[in-house]
Amino acid sequence: MVTEPGWAARALLIANPQAGVRDRQHIDEVIAHCRGLVPGLDVVHTEYQGHAEASAAEAVAAGYDAVIVLGGDGTTREAASGLARAGLEQSAGKRPAMVNIPFGTGNSFYQEIWADAPWSAVLDQALSGEQPQLRWVDMAHIREIDVLALLGAGSGLVADALEAAYGMFEVPGRDRYQQAVAQTMAAFTPYEGRVSVDGRVVHEGPVVLVNIGGGRYRAGRFKLLPHSVIDDGLLDVCVVGGQMGVRELAGLTADGSHIGRPGVVYERGSRFVVERTDGRKLSFEHDGELCTGEASRYTIDVLPGVLPVLAPPAAGLAHAAGSAELAEGVA
Repeated sequence: MVTEPGWAARALLIANPQAGVRDRQHIDEVIAHCRGLVPGLDVVHTEYQGHAEASAAEAVAAGYDAVIVLGGDGTTREAASGLARAGLEQSAGKRPAMVNIPFGTGNSFYQEIWADAPWSAVLDQALSGEQPQLRWVDMAHIREIDVLALLGAGSGLVADALEAAYGMFEVPGRDRYQQAVAQTMAAFTPYEGRVSVDGRVVHEGPVVLVNIGGGRYRAGRFKLLPHSVIDDGLLDVCVVGGQMGVRELAGLTADGSHIGRPGVVYERGSRFVVERTDGRKLSFEHDGELCTGEASRYTIDVLPGVLPVLAPPAAGLAHAAGSAELAEGVA
């Protein structure tokens, strides 16, 4: 257990008390642990949608060293968006780095960075020592709604299952999405669609699902983009066409073995267009948030390396220049 403060002199902790776990005692435990690592710790409890994003943006302006996010993937995305947008607007100066602690249902981004490491050990490793290890993570910009996505965006089965999961609060954690997918499959019908990557059509016809992003996992359990790297400057897309049976898909995506199957397209690029060709509303989500508009088409662009994230040492070596920049800023 780390007892001495580390490199971060000031940090902002953003906690969402309405996240999937909804355990006030756990929030208090995380805050107490962070106070032992960061001399100047401020805490914000989110009260409305967008609060985490606004708080993270303010952290950039205020010169914090780190932003600690205690919440699910939705809260993490909000904070990431605030940090990224503020960083893009800031021509120079220190950028606070983000570390998220799992407190939601899927916790996919936590798994992407830290696997299933205990949260206390993660905080000790991320906030102690003399120099932080960073990954400069890519994000996606969804043009039609001007939203930044962290994990990814998708249509079809993924979005429909998310809608079903909203009514399953009695089911805990990642099992909620598993059951929602099973329920959705029973009545799911592929839609007619088209997917383009950097101006090239890669699929046209029946669509079971589309998933675009920089992370491997969705809902903490489904490895939809198994070859994706969160800081390679590109996004991956997986399109599952109508040739694949819907019922076998959940099992295959558990370990990424859907890749290479008939009717599955896997590509990498910078700009993606997902559209429904019959003109009807496209069921679409980003980071577990359903889009409520009536659009039949969405455009997704990569924003390379816009988010500094505290990470294990081996990952941070990939972006030594970014680590040096932050270390200079907090020195």
